[in-house]
Amino acid sequence: MIETLPGPSPHDFIWAGGIEDTFVPQTRPGHRALDEYELMGHYDHWREDLALARNLGLQALRWGVPWYRVEPAQGEFDWHWTDQVIPYLVEELGITPMIDLMHYGCPFWLHHEFANPDYPGAVATYAEAFARRYGRLVHWYTPLNEPIVNALMCGRRGLWPPYMRGQAGYVRIMMQLAKGIIATVERLKHVTPEAIMVHVDAAGITRAARPDLEPLAVEDQLMRFLSYDLVSGMVTQEHDRYTWLVRHGAFPDDLAAFVRHPIRLDVLGLNFYPQWSTRQLFFDQRGRLAYRKIEREGAGFAEMIADYYQRYQAPVIVTETSAYGPESVRSSWLAAAVDAVKQLRSQGVPVLGYTWFPLFTMIDWRYRMGRGPVERYRLELGLFRLEDPPEPRWTRTPVASQLQSYISDPETAVGYLRVGATGATR
Repeated sequence: MIETLPGPSPHDFIWAGGIEDTFVPQTRPGHRALDEYELMGHYDHWREDLALARNLGLQALRWGVPWYRVEPAQGEFDWHWTDQVIPYLVEELGITPMIDLMHYGCPFWLHHEFANPDYPGAVATYAEAFARRYGRLVHWYTPLNEPIVNALMCGRRGLWPPYMRGQAGYVRIMMQLAKGIIATVERLKHVTPEAIMVHVDAAGITRAARPDLEPLAVEDQLMRFLSYDLVSGMVTQEHDRYTWLVRHGAFPDDLAAFVRHPIRLDVLGLNFYPQWSTRQLFFDQRGRLAYRKIEREGAGFAEMIADYYQRYQAPVIVTETSAYGPESVRSSWLAAAVDAVKQLRSQGVPVLGYTWFPLFTMIDWRYRMGRGPVERYRLELGLFRLEDPPEPRWTRTPVASQLQSYISDPETAVGYLRVGATGATR
């Protein structure tokens, strides 16, 4: 089991996978429950699913806990399922879990979800209960997956509970998430001081279609840093986003509290998908500002990682990446991304791990607002494809063998981390 940050040797590099674990269980007219484990049968087939990670030679797995199931009533925990899965993953398979404590949704009893003033304390209490039960087996945690996406879906677009909209909704949710992350980290570190926090967010790039839009593209990039800046105490009155936050509902006393009581970013977890993570700001035919997806080959991937590292001086793990399209597209992206990691390491940028996410077929989030059967929403990003009828359950793709070849020869794949070139160790 990986208990400390890996060293510069390629043989220390962490090769990881992940199982899509979005949990948005609340329903309303026109919105179905979205629980990826249930929709993909993971609650019943977890042994088979997890064993595939070991067969690939992966050392670690991003795996999420459905908070709404393990704490069905406030303060009452049901660990029956996780008591089976986590020991199996660690003790039988020898895989290090990187536990997603919060991969979106809240439990039913937490009314108004993230907007509830009690959310930060509630999520921290759940995290502490988990750590006290599994601290012997779990050393790596993600306190909350993708604050940016959470704030967007729950706060700005009103698609997930608590269904807030606009800039004020975005700020309200982001502030609550930041408070929850800080409270969670403090509780986890109190129980297991040696625990490693992987702070995962949706990384990306905004380009400008013309020079006079460049300031807006820069502004977009600053927004991508917001969750990290908040929890690490960087949002002082001089911060680029300070006045914007206050104008849209952030209370200055709360911002000052973040500055007084920051947390250290143990590891930056960066999620990047080549088809979706780079966008261009342009004027559409009506003269309005708009965005379009560009650089679908992921050209800015290495540049982006270097920018995050320079800003925070924290080691990096690529915590989600894959590609949408035929197997040839996934294969090309895997080769390009691993090569980018090798180049970054040779330059002293401490990229410590790489995660193909998800390993398996997942269900497109559009299922939540759709009407068709679940099979219609299958999304193929993984190394294994779900068969129908499921006998066998999974078909291995050639991309799985390609990743396995990198794992077996890490010196060629990712090389040594050049220590000291850019302050690569902390």
